[in-house]
Amino acid sequence: MTAKNTKASAKTVRYGSLDDMPPAPPISRAVKDMTDAEVERRAPADADAGAVPEGFWDKAQIVEPEGTEQITLRLPRRVLRHFRATGKGYQSRISSILSSYVDATKKAG
Repeated sequence: MTAKNTKASAKTVRYGSLDDMPPAPPISRAVKDMTDAEVERRAPADADAGAVPEGFWDKAQIVEPEGTEQITLRLPRRVLRHFRATGKGYQSRISSILSSYVDATKKAG
């Protein structure tokens, strides 16, 4: 699958899988030359480097995203008109709303 720009943002690009992504840019020489002590000293100032609690990865499991299944679904015309009027991706929005409902009912029950 090839990368494609989405309508949501000219900067947003989606890939079909991780294998489709281009390789990451090489790490700069300055970063490669940093000592472990320098990394530790600079880490607290890095907003993207949150502290990982002790034992965080001990029970980590890989969770594959659930796939989708194509079905035929009858919806009221007014509902379908409403979502189609929101533009491209309306089926994904319907799916997202239904998923949110399922998650909310699981929490409540």
